[in-house]
Order: sequence, then C-alpha cells, then structure tokens
Amino acid sequence: MSTDQAFDAATQTRIDDVRAKRGYLLPHHGLLAMSAPELLAGYDACYSALTLVPRYLSAREREFVWLGVLTVRREFIASQHLTKFLAAGGTLDDVETVTRMAAAAEGAGAFAFLSDHWQHHVPGYDRRASYMEAFERSVNGSNVRPALLHIAACAMHACLERKTELEWHLDACYRHKADENEITEGLTYVMFSGSVPFFIEACGVWQRMIKSGALPAAPAFKAWANLDQSGPG
Repeated sequence: MSTDQAFDAATQTRIDDVRAKRGYLLPHHGLLAMSAPELLAGYDACYSALTLVPRYLSAREREFVWLGVLTVRREFIASQHLTKFLAAGGTLDDVETVTRMAAAAEGAGAFAFLSDHWQHHVPGYDRRASYMEAFERSVNGSNVRPALLHIAACAMHACLERKTELEWHLDACYRHKADENEITEGLTYVMFSGSVPFFIEACGVWQRMIKSGALPAAPAFKAWANLDQSGPG
C-alpha cells in the first residue's frame, strides 16, 4: 500500500499499541510503524528495558539523571521525563540543581582552556580543583545524595565527550560509595539523547580506570575491565 493512502490495519494496530503503552506518540513512532515495523519493535524493546523497567535507581533518581542528560543535550522534546520526575517526588529545587550542574559541566572547557594554553603563565593553577569547586557550588544546599550527583555528572560529561571530567566524577562516585550497578544505569541513559558511541566511549574510560587500578572496583567489574577486546577498533 502506498504511503499516501490510509494506514493498513497492521500499521494502525502498531500505532495504537505504542500510544496505549506510552500514553503519547512522537514523530518517529508512526513513521516506523508504517515503514519499519521490525525496527519499531526492536526500538520499543530497547527503550522499555532502558527507561520503563526498574533497575537499581529509584524512579526519582533515574529521572534526575535523565534531566541532566536532556539538559546538556538540549533535548526539550522529552519533557515526559520532567513530568515523571515531579510525579516521583522530585522538586523544583532539584530541577534547579541539575540545571546548575549542567551549566558547570558545559563550562568545564573554560578550566581546560586555562590549563591547556596558559598553565606556564600560572604554574600554580589546578584545573581539577577549580572545576570541582564550581561543581560543588552548583550542588550546594541540595538534598540529593552525593553519589547520585556524581553519577548524573558522569552521564552529562559522557554526553559532552569530556573524558577527563568523566574520570574525575567516576573517582568521586567510588569515594562516595556509589553502587557500580547504579553507575552503569546512569551511563546507559546516554545512549538515547546522547548517542550509543558516547556511551561506548564512556564505558571505555571507566574500564581503563579500573584496569589501571585507579578505582577499587568489585571483582565482577574488574573481570569486565580485563576482558579480551582484541579485534576491530
């Protein structure tokens, strides 16, 4: 059936199923339902496992990380995450906190600039200390647990491809006794609004830190870090 005619019954059923499950439709849902139903099914399964099925973070914590990712990516269309966050007990103060965190993350390049280009003029300058001070100011007064703040910051820097700052926040996650499965969950949210390559690169940063001994990882995560990954790439 050509696309200028009414949907066939199977396409309409797929569209109705998405609407019933999500409560809304986004532009790509109808397109995939019509032209790539197998891709729609795979996409829906991935999105459901990523976002809808509870894992390690609470609903409020999960959506807090999502808000950080969406803010640095300027992904305004996914406003359902803000609605979910508020419904799960999140507050406007929390939204302000994550917005300030995003501003600190995006401003990290200024600290890097001074370090990369003018360090010889200011030999006492400490890029990490200056950035982390800005980050701590951004979360001052927040009632969000410190481990979650750093998990969200990891996700933001993964989206921004700022690997050095990602390393700093991974280190902070361990210092604040973050559960490694929670760190994993937080980083997975990079896959959709960031990109799968950003997520892969972030996993590589974490993996190298564990392998080098920089992080006191649990045995299973040490085994992951030392997997044989020889091959393409």
